[in-house]
Amino acid sequence: MKTQTLHINGQARQVEADPAMPLLWLLRDTLGLTGTKFGCGMAQCGACTVHLNGQATRACVTPVAAAAGQKITTIESLAAGTDKVAQAVLAAWVRHDVAQCGYCQGGQVMTATAFLKSLPRGRQPSAAEIDAAMSGNLCRCGTYARIRAAVADAARALA
Repeated sequence: MKTQTLHINGQARQVEADPAMPLLWLLRDTLGLTGTKFGCGMAQCGACTVHLNGQATRACVTPVAAAAGQKITTIESLAAGTDKVAQAVLAAWVRHDVAQCGYCQGGQVMTATAFLKSLPRGRQPSAAEIDAAMSGNLCRCGTYARIRAAVADAARALA
């Protein structure tokens, strides 16, 4: 166990954890940030996606030591915050009725937000670009067409 400072959702947090512990378990079990979900534990499904310095990152395979000193953003922060891109994505998710069971949605929103932030301002992504950006996120309910439509809608809203 080691005491480390993590910058989570805009706050410096002192945590005592094994440096090799996956960030996912620290977020969920230690800090109670349960919006980040466990899906596969192998970075294949995307349910555990958080932002690490603005990049979509799989928390299930990211050790706490690798996240120390980095800016970590979880779905809780995007949902409660004022991030213009995240708010456009969340609004589009509702307009397109994307969620069915909802389990993967936190990771989907985190990935979509990071993707749209990576584009030059006003640039509209193609369907193929959206599919490629979102390809690492699995949805057991199969709402991929709605996800694509919501990401495109959010991009238009931001233009």
